[in-house]
Amino acid sequence: MSTAPAYTIVIPTIGRPCLAECLRALARAEGHPPHEVVVVDDRPAPDAGLPLEPAGMLLDRVRTLRTGGRGPAAARNAGWRTARTPWTVFLDDDVQVLPDWSRRLAEDLRDAGEDVGGVQGRLEVPLPPDRRPTDWERGTKGLENAAWATADMAYRTAALIRVGGFDERFPRAFREDADLALRVERAGWTLRRGTRTTRHPVRPAHWWASLPAQRGNADDVLMSRLHGRDWWARARAPRGRLPRHLAVTGAALASAVCALAGRRRAATACAALWTLGTAEFALARILPGPRSGREIAGMLGTSVLIPPLAVRHWLAGLVRHRTAAPLGGTE
Repeated sequence: MSTAPAYTIVIPTIGRPCLAECLRALARAEGHPPHEVVVVDDRPAPDAGLPLEPAGMLLDRVRTLRTGGRGPAAARNAGWRTARTPWTVFLDDDVQVLPDWSRRLAEDLRDAGEDVGGVQGRLEVPLPPDRRPTDWERGTKGLENAAWATADMAYRTAALIRVGGFDERFPRAFREDADLALRVERAGWTLRRGTRTTRHPVRPAHWWASLPAQRGNADDVLMSRLHGRDWWARARAPRGRLPRHLAVTGAALASAVCALAGRRRAATACAALWTLGTAEFALARILPGPRSGREIAGMLGTSVLIPPLAVRHWLAGLVRHRTAAPLGGTE
């Protein structure tokens, strides 16, 4: 059997406590250890060091970089550009590899043909066994079916060099992985799923966490500018509810305009459409969940606010990215 290729692990972090568990799990994985683990500290102003001791036997292979809060795409770029191995494996700081991860990764890399530019790990999101999952937990569960998620994604370093790495115009951990995957495929490489599995626990979140998540609508605009309107299908990404959010928000605005113009019947009709649309959205989020008082209250409140926020960020994206051009690489 041929020797598995060497690889470097890159982990961007903002100093969350989960980094310790991520490193501890890596230390327990046996079979084919990394050549190096690059932990990229992306805190804007770090006031303390990172908890690296849980890396255990891998501690002498851990190296840190600082990127000063430029976002996960910039942090990953800083990490992989220092790699001196044929493969670079990206992990998020909130995942935990399984004990057989290194051995299965070795198989994934060894079996990758010369045309394979990336091999994705399989994500496992554990949910509470004693109740229905919340809206936030169901959203995290969706990562199990996400294509090319950098929570656990191995790329040939040569492929990263060829396409220029991650596009740093994506400021969040959202769509930057799909963008990279589409550019790697466009450069002639193929992507495949591997056999290794990584746990992705659901991190704690406030009831309003779905509100700042709406900034991703601006990133979707950038994806359309860079890859065309059919990028959703090629990236295997769900379309989301933006068309419905546009309709619901439009009904609310039309109701206000009609009321100001003295057109009461039209205002009432538009208000009814807004109410029905908002109720449908809230029920779609409440019914699959635990239906606790806290969850219902949170879903009702955020279901009113999400549509206009989504539209606002989408419009901002249209303005901000109106002249966006594809990222230049060496392809």
